[in-house]
Amino acid sequence: MGSDQKMRIKEWLKENRARGTRLLQILVQEGSTRGNESGAQAIVIEKCRQLGMNLDIWELDGDELSKHPAFFCDRKDFTGNPNVVGVLKGTGGGKSIVLNGHIDVVPVGDEKYWGDDPFSGRIQSGRLYGRGSTDMKGGTVAMLMAIEAVNALGFRLKGDIIFQSVIEEESGGAGTLAAILRGYRADGALIPEPTNMKIFPKQQGSMWFRILVSGKAAHGGTRYEGVSAIEKAALVVEKIQELEKLRNQKISDPLYKTIPIPIPINIGKMVSGQWPSSVPDQAVIEGRMGVSPEETMEQAQKEMEACIENLNQLDEWFSLHPLKIEWFGARWIPGRIDEEHPLVKVLKESFQAVKNTAPVVEASPWGTDGGLLSTIANVPVVVFGPGITVTAHDANEHIELEEVFAASEIIALTLMEWCGAAD
Repeated sequence: MGSDQKMRIKEWLKENRARGTRLLQILVQEGSTRGNESGAQAIVIEKCRQLGMNLDIWELDGDELSKHPAFFCDRKDFTGNPNVVGVLKGTGGGKSIVLNGHIDVVPVGDEKYWGDDPFSGRIQSGRLYGRGSTDMKGGTVAMLMAIEAVNALGFRLKGDIIFQSVIEEESGGAGTLAAILRGYRADGALIPEPTNMKIFPKQQGSMWFRILVSGKAAHGGTRYEGVSAIEKAALVVEKIQELEKLRNQKISDPLYKTIPIPIPINIGKMVSGQWPSSVPDQAVIEGRMGVSPEETMEQAQKEMEACIENLNQLDEWFSLHPLKIEWFGARWIPGRIDEEHPLVKVLKESFQAVKNTAPVVEASPWGTDGGLLSTIANVPVVVFGPGITVTAHDANEHIELEEVFAASEIIALTLMEWCGAAD
């Protein structure tokens, strides 16, 4: 691609920045929490129509999807909240690409911690505020504006662009799984999750677990006659922390060198007891187990189960009242692409051309739909996008608008190089 083409893309995005900002603003203002994705999808659909895409809009069939082993969602009714795929056919002879973004956002939490309405879309000091601005509507707008820049400037590509706006990423990836099973595949895929403009060739997986701990009830005044499930649960937590340490000691990949705990095991919830003066006879521990890109979900699961079984054998109480572990809720399959893969190379070069510096390449600290694309669809995936990782699920979530358009420019250059410009 010539320097003139690159300059024309840069100038077009600069001239149309206000339009892109407005698109992001109205997308954020259309709060698309789980089960409420339709309004935001309507905005995406209209934009795709303006871009001349061949549209595929459909509601997920939860009963059919639930038959697939990679379906981890606890929701089967998706009525009124469709998946959206827009395809721009190339002239032929080039490589195709999936541009995948999720439209669903996490709940806002306690609104007292927000400075404004969580879906305000307020713009101040170069930042746009609101739930979903960083995770990941900023990335979706970056993709759409990149496609529009290429279109508007009359650049024809050889390879197909398959734009996807999916639901249910935050709950296990049902939307992307549905798109894969519908037949959407490509020579490569880009997911613009909020990476702080870093390139993630590898994505951690994760899964939720529940451990049931038994005790023996007694009056608090004679607690020595009972066995506190809370105290026994503390032993379980201690063992899980030891397992976390052992698992992370095995991680030697340099992409994790700046991440303190590459694959954490997080205890997110513990419930026990019904009365202050009673010894509790049951405790329930729930958490999230990180899965390395180098291992399978099953391998990680077996390590946790072995840890629990070891505790059952070593502890006298647990040998008679064994701990029980359950796997439930959402899961994210790990994914990876070789750092030397041509798609990573093209993205790095595009970044260098826009930012005049080499990109930071790391491993993702969280799961994405990239694991589904790489594992189920066998599509090479790289994760890269605008957005501030630490604000993604926090109050006062926001995004730097400058980075949205820098990402858009980088994606546009990537499309030109990867798909190939037609003569």
